[in-house]
Amino acid sequence: MQTDTKLNPLTCPIQDVNTFDPQFLQDPYPFYARTRGEAPVYRDEKTGTIFVATYDLIKEVNSQPLIFSNGFRDTLAAGGVNKDTSEENAILAQGWIIKDTMLTADPPEHQRYRKLASKAFTFKRVTQMTAYVGDLVHDLIDEMPEDGCEFKSAFAAKLPMYVIADALGVPRDNFDKFEAWTNAFVARLSGVADQETRIWAAHKIVEFQKYFVDVIEEKRANPSEDVISDLVHADLAHEGDPRKMEYEELLSILQQLLVAGNETTAHTLTAGIHYLISHPDQMARVKADPDLSANLVEETLRYLSPTNNMWRVVKQDHQIGDFKVKAGELVLLRYGSANRDSAKFEDPDRYDIERANAKEHFAFGVGIHTCIGAQLARKEMAIAFPILLERLQDIRLDPTKSDLRYLPSVLLRGVENLNVLYSKKPR
Repeated sequence: MQTDTKLNPLTCPIQDVNTFDPQFLQDPYPFYARTRGEAPVYRDEKTGTIFVATYDLIKEVNSQPLIFSNGFRDTLAAGGVNKDTSEENAILAQGWIIKDTMLTADPPEHQRYRKLASKAFTFKRVTQMTAYVGDLVHDLIDEMPEDGCEFKSAFAAKLPMYVIADALGVPRDNFDKFEAWTNAFVARLSGVADQETRIWAAHKIVEFQKYFVDVIEEKRANPSEDVISDLVHADLAHEGDPRKMEYEELLSILQQLLVAGNETTAHTLTAGIHYLISHPDQMARVKADPDLSANLVEETLRYLSPTNNMWRVVKQDHQIGDFKVKAGELVLLRYGSANRDSAKFEDPDRYDIERANAKEHFAFGVGIHTCIGAQLARKEMAIAFPILLERLQDIRLDPTKSDLRYLPSVLLRGVENLNVLYSKKPR
């Protein structure tokens, strides 16, 4: 589908706006505001997709998981409307066809797998990680150049990736592989990847699967204190399923932990630094009072919405508000729009680290599919920001490399890179 660049998304008919266009995705928020007022729910006649834009209606949809299903994996695998997926499907057939476990599963299977995976993110386990995460933040800053860097690759991508690698029980020195595999999964979720990218992603996904099957077998023979060992040896008998999980189930969970455990956190860390540089008054406030860091995290999550949209599939004829939907139709929930809804957040386009209700955002989803690693992500970022602001003095954008571009992705939102200058203090 081509977008006429002469169309103004704020004045042309809403139906004429291609919201899957990578150029549109650079700044969708003005259009989101328009749809909240004019068409909080509408059907795109070109694709059949139903878009939902307001906070209350998105909350309503997510409160009915048996009507609005998360079983959208086959839709994503199809790559979109009228796309030839035969070549990538042939590549993926060389690996394992994963099972729907958490993100793309519905009750009761969803609760069963989520309960098992959630053991990696218990409140006790996350609380005990404070000193470990703090040390890791300092170590990563020590490795950064003395006067400037591309922040996302030098720090923001590494912190959550190292944390999840340590939790899974796999070596950090495979970071480049983990990053490539994450990018492959993100490409398949993007909704806008071209065929060449999707074929590359298919090869990387098979590579990911073969690597982790070897790890699974190692943990099966020699279990240790890590998440993969816990999952491999989990007894499903008490869940009404007297067996151990198979590769297709384990790989599905590990794939989600790897991506969810790193990409959205990396984008939010990067966005937080960008927003603070752009709002020096806010930076001064959090530097003067590091206890504001927890709310800084929530406001950054709200303002960015790293998971900007999410799919649902209608399972039976129903309605969203007063809008009738039919079984089989696809729904796209605009979390980024909900998080800028003035009916919920006063002056929503203002970045305010002291916003009283910032934590009521949908950046981690809402309902039974709320991100399983949300409290770990919050912990990492709340620890990281004060240390970064203490050790990176006079942090600012690099004026020679300041062309910020957002990822071409429908589901995920974040800048591709953030070049900054600073004076680094020793720990």
